[in-house]
Amino acid sequence: MRNRLSSLLYRILLGIAVLITVIQSDRSSWGQVIGDVAELDRLRAKAEESIGNDDPDGAALNMGRAALMAKQLSKKFRDDAAKSQLYQAAEPLFRSQEHGYRAMALFRRAGDQLPASSGVCGSLSLAQTSVQQALSLLEPMSDNASPLVEPVKQLHATADDWVIVLASMITDYQCP
Repeated sequence: MRNRLSSLLYRILLGIAVLITVIQSDRSSWGQVIGDVAELDRLRAKAEESIGNDDPDGAALNMGRAALMAKQLSKKFRDDAAKSQLYQAAEPLFRSQEHGYRAMALFRRAGDQLPASSGVCGSLSLAQTSVQQALSLLEPMSDNASPLVEPVKQLHATADDWVIVLASMITDYQCP
């Protein structure tokens, strides 16, 4: 009887130890996800600050990193389809902004000569393709009564504004 009791107690303690380990690893992964979301926000803010400081190279670099972080987050949220889709849509939007900022930087390096080089116009073309991809991913999410309605609206508004910015850049840089 005593052996059975000690065996049962041992199994219970072992089960509790395993449960605690699982909970702690789950918390650390959740903490990592929260940290990644904060890092994504930080990278976007740094990109905006770089553009505000007339540094398109820095903005392109930070938006590229933000795109990578969005891709990573879309994979981390596989269990939450809405969040995964949100970050899947954010990635091409951020790539589009990266390409647009890169085009600005290339145009400056070329001495602001009009018409812009094929490299600048090519970057703007990539930016247009990416923003259209983001919009097509966001469109079905906009119609849903998703718990992420506000972030989807914000991303959609950013993408819509970016379409206008790109069209203006293409005109200003005299791209075909």
